Amino acid sequence: MTKEMIANTPKPPYYAVIFTNLRTSIDEGYEETAELMVKLAKTQEGYLGHESAREGMGITVSYWESLEAIQKWKVQTAHQIAQERGKSKWYQSFKTRICLVEKDYGFEKI
Repeated sequence: MTKEMIANTPKPPYYAVIFTNLRTSIDEGYEETAELMVKLAKTQEGYLGHESAREGMGITVSYWESLEAIQKWKVQTAHQIAQERGKSKWYQSFKTRICLVEKDYGFEKI
């Protein structure tokens, strides 16, 4: 894992949205939509960064300044369209969890 893959978050507290999913076999439009969602999320007020991995199960963790920022992202028009496509085409199942990050720490080899 490289340094660029770990989000550079501020000093807590802040919020994490954990989106865990199992995909269907349908790929049509998925990658393009995922790239658009990252691009749009980065423009949202309160967005702090994200991390994502897929090895069978997909997990994306996005970081936000506030619950209000998370709510505004949830109702963003293009994001709502992507959510509906996810339910109808791309995901067998998913779970979203919203957490308050009270403490974080890390390690980095130089």
